[in-house]
Amino acid sequence: MTLPFLATATANPAAQIRAWWTSSVAWVDTHWLQIGIAIGAGLVIYFALSLIRGFALKKAQSAPGQFTLTDIVGRVIHKTKSLVLAIVAIRLVAASANPPIVVLQIIQFVFTVAVVLQVAIWAREIVLGLIQRRAAEGHNETLVNAMGIIRLLISIALFAVAAIVILDNMGVNVTGLIAGLGIGGIAIGLAAQGIFSDLFASLSIIFDRPFRVGEAIKYDNSVATVERIGLKSTHLRSVNGELLVISNTNLLSKEITNYAHLERRRVQFAIGVIYQTTPAMLRALPDLLKAQVEAEGHEFVRSSFIGFGASSLDFELVADIPSADYNEVIAARTAIGIRVFEEMTKAGYDFAYPTQTTFTAAPDGTMILPYAESVTMKTPKPAQS
Repeated sequence: MTLPFLATATANPAAQIRAWWTSSVAWVDTHWLQIGIAIGAGLVIYFALSLIRGFALKKAQSAPGQFTLTDIVGRVIHKTKSLVLAIVAIRLVAASANPPIVVLQIIQFVFTVAVVLQVAIWAREIVLGLIQRRAAEGHNETLVNAMGIIRLLISIALFAVAAIVILDNMGVNVTGLIAGLGIGGIAIGLAAQGIFSDLFASLSIIFDRPFRVGEAIKYDNSVATVERIGLKSTHLRSVNGELLVISNTNLLSKEITNYAHLERRRVQFAIGVIYQTTPAMLRALPDLLKAQVEAEGHEFVRSSFIGFGASSLDFELVADIPSADYNEVIAARTAIGIRVFEEMTKAGYDFAYPTQTTFTAAPDGTMILPYAESVTMKTPKPAQS
């Protein structure tokens, strides 16, 4: 909306002001009754809006819980300014008083500015409320600490948009301003690319929640527990005790395996027995392995013959450990392995290991022993005279 009373200003502002004053006095003299009625109606509208705001605010504040949707609505209502309600009431009744065009334009301009700023305030409270609600759900210390900079960035963005809208309604050409803000934003973004990259990666971790503090994850070749999620880096404690500090950008650039939501973990054993094992013992081996897993209180998955090895008959044993704790899984796997070794040894099984047997053939192809038979040397009898 362009304001003609600004565009038509002459070189003599005093004369312009006197003209506006004269027209306003004439309007009051001729429309005093309509003005009085409009003022009365405006007061009624203002008090009605104030009562509605007070009632809605009371209802929202009486609802239990913090950072709920009702609480966010209450914060938005609380940020509704009384001045804005008064301007809205004036705008609603202004036309009924038949004011001069200049007065109507001023009222319209003030109404636009007030509403745009109020909408920006509402939008800020809604966005911040939703972010804080997300932080409260996950009890995320990082997001709580980052709320200061998030509030600043959101406020700058929303009020910059509000300022552009207001200037556009004043008749100002905002094309150059928007282009300048865009170029400035690009320059700032390039200058602080690393910082913003890690910051947005941190927010991505907070909102997407690929993992949380205290959860065990596998990153690259490391298995570690998440100790802290910061604005720039995440601290991981490996199973060997080392502290791994990884930037959030690098952390999200690779595949992450989260072990926290596992109800169980699977362990596998490769078992090889010698070729001299009898078929009956081979058939009995899967049941023997199953019994050892169940004796340790874990879930047996399968045990089967998987192939003929170079020096062994190969079996596999697969079991599920009902725990997400990596240390408990390691202990359970150790207990199963020792029990399997113990019971297989008692049952007469021999574990295979890499061996080679050499066979020697005679010139006619007959297999012979790989070593010469012992020969008894006979002492010749002395000659008799």
